[in-house]
Amino acid sequence: MRAPRLVIGAAWLAATAVLAACSSGAPEPQAEETEIPDEIAQAPLPAIEGEDSLGTPLAERVATIGLINKRNNISRDIELKPGEARRVDDVIIRLASCERTPPWENPPLTGAFVQVVVQERAEAGADLQWRRVFSGWLYKEAPAVNVVEHPVYDVWVKDCAMRFPGEEEPVARPTGSSAAPAAPAAAPSPAANPEAAAPASAAADT
Repeated sequence: MRAPRLVIGAAWLAATAVLAACSSGAPEPQAEETEIPDEIAQAPLPAIEGEDSLGTPLAERVATIGLINKRNNISRDIELKPGEARRVDDVIIRLASCERTPPWENPPLTGAFVQVVVQERAEAGADLQWRRVFSGWLYKEAPAVNVVEHPVYDVWVKDCAMRFPGEEEPVARPTGSSAAPAAPAAAPSPAANPEAAAPASAAADT
């Protein structure tokens, strides 16, 4: 009766050894790239004028930007203040401004002026280069107004944390709003800079 037990024991030890060998040969997880090249970090962002006239000063606002890698379906939320940038591997998100309409105005609109810079090859065999693929306003309630067109990355606005006189806490817009801007006049305050002018007319790639 001992022979079957010895056979089973030997088979179990062999299977354990195979699994251990497979585990030891697994590739180490790659560290995520977070360093922003100097030429991008030092590049000036578009000047957004007239943003401090009402509500939280521009420098104190916090935008929440959604980023998804469509190759692996990994998404994350990136929080930025105006003037800040964040790198996630081969994509850099830069924030120039964020704004939302006051709670007493309709339709509600939450927007952010962002730049998206991606490290990629212009063609097969070419060297990797940083290329700006988007620069303009993105809107939470009207995502079709401007779209980041890229085969790998999708970027969208989720919130702009700021407050207006009479508000005790920053107010986030309710989801599922059916209201949408009918014309550029419903967008945040226009700026003198053509690139950062009326949000609805901002270029999708400058």
